Amino acid sequence: MRPLPNLIFASRWLQLPLYIGLIAAQAIYVFHFWVELVHLIEAAFGSEVALSKLVNSIGYRSDVAPTALNETIIMLVVLALIDVVMISNLLIMVIVGGYETFVSRMHLEDHPDQPEWLSHVNASVLKVKLATAIIGISSIHLLKTFINAGNYEVKVLMWQTLIHVAFLFSALAIALADRLMSGPGSRSH
Repeated sequence: MRPLPNLIFASRWLQLPLYIGLIAAQAIYVFHFWVELVHLIEAAFGSEVALSKLVNSIGYRSDVAPTALNETIIMLVVLALIDVVMISNLLIMVIVGGYETFVSRMHLEDHPDQPEWLSHVNASVLKVKLATAIIGISSIHLLKTFINAGNYEVKVLMWQTLIHVAFLFSALAIALADRLMSGPGSRSH
């Protein structure tokens, strides 16, 4: 290879620190998940300090300060934990799929833990999967907002709903564009 094309091809390795940074973000999400889970368990056993931390973290407000877990608080905390897991899944898709697609092959073909989707990942498939994951995350966030709707202004509820609908239409447009670009003979994914 000539020097300039070789340099251009090697520049893909500049993305490596970005993926390592996303791995660090993943570790922070794991830590956050466990902190919230420990607070939930402590609150279930009557810790008012843990309950207060949960109430603050989920933005729950009531006319009377809760003295024990109630169904709404539990549901909001569990949805927050699910949200963390879904964002973590999104991170894995970006880290593993992006690295495999744009930097270097991982050679996981014979590995028993290879994700099923990784065997046919490319930039187009990755975009559709990411859009679908973002819709799932947005759905959980919107559900948390509606469960706690009394603590939000109507304007906030409206904008969150409109943003979610925009995510839906964006994902549909990405999937449609992918389908149109892949042509009639290559609808295997």
